[in-house]
Amino acid sequence: MTTVSAPAAPARRDRKHPRLHRFLHQGGLELACVLLGGLALWSFLSHVVIPRPDRYLPSPGSVVFSSADMLWKGLLPDFVTNTVWRLLIGSGLGLGVGIPFGILLGLNRTVSDMFYPILNFFQSISGIALLPIVMIWWGTSEQTVIFVILYTVLFPISFNVLVGVRSIPRIYINALRTLGASRLQIARDVILPGALPSIATGARLGIGFGWRAVIAGEMLAGQRGLGWMIFTAQQVDLTAQVILGMTLIGIMWIVLDRYLLRPLEADTIQRWGLVQR
Repeated sequence: MTTVSAPAAPARRDRKHPRLHRFLHQGGLELACVLLGGLALWSFLSHVVIPRPDRYLPSPGSVVFSSADMLWKGLLPDFVTNTVWRLLIGSGLGLGVGIPFGILLGLNRTVSDMFYPILNFFQSISGIALLPIVMIWWGTSEQTVIFVILYTVLFPISFNVLVGVRSIPRIYINALRTLGASRLQIARDVILPGALPSIATGARLGIGFGWRAVIAGEMLAGQRGLGWMIFTAQQVDLTAQVILGMTLIGIMWIVLDRYLLRPLEADTIQRWGLVQR
């Protein structure tokens, strides 16, 4: 007797909201609960506990109103644009100088051993600590802020590139030399690709330091930026604008790091480093 097999059960349909499911699966629900709880605590403190909340701790609604007012007047986009533009210029100069400088230092072991402690020394001195003497040179000007960002980005990227070049196994360089490759070919085919993971890591680290430097530089020497907005708002007791500036600084860095710098670093390490896809 021939038996007829039952039809296979229909395949389970994909979820209607895969992005929402992925967000919740990756800890988004816990993060949302923490944010909502923090906002509730903030609102409670500003309305019940703290006297004169407009001066000491404005409510979330006051910060939102301040944001809407500055958006309506066109001030907030101007401040954000100036801060981002200064970061791009200073970081671009720092990367443009630091990457070839670190590669040149790493090509010779004697030179790299000599400059290693020097780079480590200047890397430990924050650009904010250098800001007073730069203000003596150029005063409160755009050059002061750009120079501080350049200095802050330059030494972390140079230090990481030097370490990356020195960590390349000599066997690869010697192999190309036995095949008659020139120094330019060795630098193009071995040294630069081998140092790319360190370049990506140093760039992410340097730009992170540069982001702090641009805010500090704007507070003391710049004009019309997020740091300048926070500093001037503090002088006239506009605490809502201070909190707004702090919030924007944090959010903008999270977006920049999560959606640009971190993926770039991970892809570079997977492509050129020891981690394989």
